[in-house]
Amino acid sequence: MAIYEIKGGKPLHGSVTISGAKNAAVAIIPAAILVRGKCRVENVPDISDVRILLDILRDLGAKVAQPEPGVVELDCSNIKKTHPNPELVRKMRASYYLMGALLSRFGRAEVALPGGCNFASRPIDQHIKGFTALGADVEETEDYVNLKPGMNGLRGNRVSLDVVSVGATMNIIMAGCLIPGTTIIENAAKEPHIVDLANFLNTMGANISGAGTDTVKIRGVTLLSGGSYAIIPDQIEAGTYIAAVAAAGGNVLVENVIPKHMECITSKLQEMGATIINYDDSIRIMCDKRLRNATVKTRPYPGFPTDMQAQICVCMTLADGVSRLTESVYETRFFGYCSELTSMGADILINGKTAIVTGTQTLHGATVRAKDLRAGAALVIAGLAAEGTTYVENIVYIERGYERIVEKLSALGADIKRIEE
Repeated sequence: MAIYEIKGGKPLHGSVTISGAKNAAVAIIPAAILVRGKCRVENVPDISDVRILLDILRDLGAKVAQPEPGVVELDCSNIKKTHPNPELVRKMRASYYLMGALLSRFGRAEVALPGGCNFASRPIDQHIKGFTALGADVEETEDYVNLKPGMNGLRGNRVSLDVVSVGATMNIIMAGCLIPGTTIIENAAKEPHIVDLANFLNTMGANISGAGTDTVKIRGVTLLSGGSYAIIPDQIEAGTYIAAVAAAGGNVLVENVIPKHMECITSKLQEMGATIINYDDSIRIMCDKRLRNATVKTRPYPGFPTDMQAQICVCMTLADGVSRLTESVYETRFFGYCSELTSMGADILINGKTAIVTGTQTLHGATVRAKDLRAGAALVIAGLAAEGTTYVENIVYIERGYERIVEKLSALGADIKRIEE
């Protein structure tokens, strides 16, 4: 197993280029199952979750080529299997998108329950509700979800989600693409990667409207026939580097971003005292003074993202006064990293869904352990800002979602190394 060794206390300077969005890529790759023809997908991040999905598609019978870095060519025309390799499926959370894609194309699927980060209970009941509304018979066991057509076959229908769910919204969009009739998703999630998935599918020949609003319409078509598409930049990766500069100090140009997608994050860091300058496709973050305290509550997009909760918490640990951080999406997410930050000198009190963070003068290096993807990113930020040396263990989680993080941070002047134990 590898670890990160971080010698902190060095402000970050220079520029960093953001990779393609992880949360879009892990849906767009399974969505290629719906396409009869070659898909060329550009700006694909080189992360372990993407590599696992490509292995799953190869095992199903797809042709997968990577002609150059960041580009994947997929041809799923000859896929026949509807039972993806369970060992691969259980390695990641987003493998549940295989359910909607296989159901839409073949009318059936047998997919193992997904794995991935276990920072909270994340049921797939809203996914199942959607598949059932579209006419599927769903059999759930402890290990699998089996989908097949019901007595009246598969047909578009109205699906009203009980809670806003990104995963369910995307899975139902895929499921509705190739079945007859019109599928309407009410109370849909609005995240940028949902819009990106819909744009990818429309480029391939789908008929989807309303993505990015709370009502999405999918009019079933008979064929998706291939094309070329570039994935949007990663909102959370960009937010992570911006938070790192806010915590450790410095002046960094964050390139290949969509500033509009970043406003929910940058506005809060501006409130805390960081200087933010937006350009057409880049953002400059400058911070040379102690941050101010803040109140943050995570919400579905366009609110402050739950995937940035841990990173901004690190900033709060180094801010003046007392900050309040409330989690409204995954309330147990604090337990993935707060105890680790406390071992570095942070003052954090968890009260139900809220963390009360009293700022300290400094954090101190320690040996800490990543327990999920974003918690791991927060520990890296803490190590960059801390005095002394920090060792981050269990970095397999971090590398699920951050491409070349050591190289990118090193180029900004950070003293960080990946060491094989």
